[in-house]
Amino acid sequence: MAHRIDASDSSVRRILGIDPGLDRTGYAVIDTRPLRVIDAGVVRSNASVPLERRLVEIDAGLAEILGEHDVDLVAVESLYAHYKHPRTAIMMGHARGVILLAAARAGARVLSLPATKIKKTLTGNGHASKRQMQQAIAHVLNLSEPPEPADVADALAIAICADVAQRDELAMAAGGDR
Repeated sequence: MAHRIDASDSSVRRILGIDPGLDRTGYAVIDTRPLRVIDAGVVRSNASVPLERRLVEIDAGLAEILGEHDVDLVAVESLYAHYKHPRTAIMMGHARGVILLAAARAGARVLSLPATKIKKTLTGNGHASKRQMQQAIAHVLNLSEPPEPADVADALAIAICADVAQRDELAMAAGGDR
């Protein structure tokens, strides 16, 4: 069952959700009180330049976002590997490493979340489709249309899930349950 998502009090006020990618890194900054989108978009790297230059481009984009927004938490999708596509996982790992470095440089706390947990939190189904996720995000954030592109939708989902996860953590610490 999906968690009830609301704007209840939390110690984390602003969350940066990041969907790591080498070509496109989706990002979304949300405010948790009330739950609303502050900024969202995509950091792109130039596929025609060497890998190390692409990583610099991702780092520069994230540094700009982190410098512009006073985030309390950076949430990033955990790295996973499909045996059929190990090169994709390796390339994603490069981008994710830069993301973690940028967050650490900014002094932000980092939370890694598995894709299945993100999907289950928003839809109740750990294997929800992209379309189901986009519709759930639109509903939770009271958006008139599902968010596009998918990289931004994923970043929004990651940020929302991080908010739920940290509130669950606070409730557990206080001896309560949700």
